[in-house]
Amino acid sequence: MTSQWLYRIVPARTSMADAPTPSEAAAVDAHFRYLIDLRDGGALILAGRTQEADTFGLVIFEAPDEGAARAIAEADPAVAAGVFVMTLHPYAVAVERAPA
Repeated sequence: MTSQWLYRIVPARTSMADAPTPSEAAAVDAHFRYLIDLRDGGALILAGRTQEADTFGLVIFEAPDEGAARAIAEADPAVAAGVFVMTLHPYAVAVERAPA
């Protein structure tokens, strides 16, 4: 049985979203590829970020337990590289838009 989880990410460096270093940009590119892999593997429910100066991102996904969920979140390349700071939360989608 799987449960739903959310990990919230914020840039470790305040101005990273507007002016990433080359290594930060590479980590963010790897982060997006990682999210695509989670989607293609069936674990990702949704992911996105706010469009504000103090931006943060959310990744909602399925995992069998907290240990597996933490492993997924910590394996995010931008989290592992220290570009994003992550917090993990149990989550439950309550209302969802019907497929188009």
